[in-house]
Amino acid sequence: MIIDLVNETDLPVDTDLLAKIAEDLTQRQIELVITDNDGIRALNAHHRQKDAPTDVLIFPLVDMPNAPLGAIVISKDFVIEKAERYGHTNQEELTLLFIHGLLHLLGFDHETDNGEMRHKEEVIIRAWKLPESLIVRTEGEDA
Repeated sequence: MIIDLVNETDLPVDTDLLAKIAEDLTQRQIELVITDNDGIRALNAHHRQKDAPTDVLIFPLVDMPNAPLGAIVISKDFVIEKAERYGHTNQEELTLLFIHGLLHLLGFDHETDNGEMRHKEEVIIRAWKLPESLIVRTEGEDA
């Protein structure tokens, strides 16, 4: 399997869809870590000097043949909060954050790319027949 799941929480995670989405974009292994706000806050403080929780962090690895692409870390607490706020299921919100993190691992950067990453997210959401409301979620705020 392309996704190596490390779930530090009780959040159910269906990796089948995530793996299929990932395989459309890369053949490299991805580690997916699900943690809580305390866990992601500690990582954010250590690696980015931002002592606050966030929804998703990425840790790219060296770009070498057959090496894993990197790790995507997602906060369970943000998944639940944003799923409730935007009317998505937890799995749909997790999928959106996974797509967002994966695109960052692949080199996209919504802060500098004039909308290319947001457009790519929209294309993936539509291609995988995910709820159209997730597109509004990507436009409404930074993921």
